[in-house]
Amino acid sequence: MTSRRPVRRSLRTRLALAYAAGIYAAGVLVVVMVDVPLASIDASVPRGLAAPGAVTGAGPGISLPQLLIGSAVALTVLVPVSLALGWYVAGRFLRPLRAITATAKVISAGNLHRRLDLGGPADELTELGHTLDDLFARLQASFDAQRHFVANASHELRTPLAGLRTLLEVALADPDADTGTLRAACEEALALGGHQERLVQALLTLATSERGVTRWDPLDLAHLAGNVLATRRDQAKQAGLDLAEQLAPAVTSGDPRLIESLIANLIDNAVRHNHANGHIEITTRVHGTQAALTVTNSGPVIPGDQIQRLLQPFQKLSPDRHGGDGYGLGLAIVHAVTRAHRAILTADARPEGGLSITVLFAQGP
Repeated sequence: MTSRRPVRRSLRTRLALAYAAGIYAAGVLVVVMVDVPLASIDASVPRGLAAPGAVTGAGPGISLPQLLIGSAVALTVLVPVSLALGWYVAGRFLRPLRAITATAKVISAGNLHRRLDLGGPADELTELGHTLDDLFARLQASFDAQRHFVANASHELRTPLAGLRTLLEVALADPDADTGTLRAACEEALALGGHQERLVQALLTLATSERGVTRWDPLDLAHLAGNVLATRRDQAKQAGLDLAEQLAPAVTSGDPRLIESLIANLIDNAVRHNHANGHIEITTRVHGTQAALTVTNSGPVIPGDQIQRLLQPFQKLSPDRHGGDGYGLGLAIVHAVTRAHRAILTADARPEGGLSITVLFAQGP
């Protein structure tokens, strides 16, 4: 025995019936409030006697039976009128909801760039539209980050993987290869593997930053900068760099892991793109209503028109993309983390060489 599916009524139908029932109930209430007092007055007058003050002259009066018949006809006519009025009012109120549904279907089909952009009066449906717009924006950022990660990873890993395969094939194809030759090939393969591992980690950090912030914890920029500096002092000392710090409390909120990655990439970039006997200065402070982080370093002179390009992935001033330890992702990660936290990034080329980069976060938890 098959079960019968319940009849599906649209929201507009249910609202129309509710509005019509309310209008019809109001009409019945008005009729009752008018007819009942008239009926009681008619019943209280003795037969053959005129009511005091009644007009006994001839005139077009309405008797109680006529009033009751007219009221019944009015209530009958009120049924389709209330239904039509309820259908119209429900349609007017549900028009933004239909627009939301239609646009959401288009967006879910793959057009993540579309937005609802509901106008009109500010009400619950408009607030729902703005919430959905924010959701679609986060989804678009997440999908874009995923696509960028796949594209960047496939592009940047192709060359080192091909080199690793060639290295192993050459070592295996050599019939006179001894233990020393094979060991040297293995060591070089390990170095290439470490290079790829660091590249993948940088790509994952970039993709995570572009996806947006999912947690907002209170944090102190001075504390995070101190933790990063503790792991970079030996590296700066080996490079012959003077590392200075002025870490005043600067409280903000965000993802501690991403902001620590931002600070680490700024310092690593300052160490990598510097010169012997150079300097690096890290400052945290409160700037007005914002928590500020500034990293200043010496280094080669950078043209001012090249700074925005350096904030993009895999962009270097050096023509050798894969030379050295850098991948051209450090400042791109800084830029992505800054955007994810709705912060302000300012990068200035110093006339004597190097960069001065400041990131302003909203102050407070």
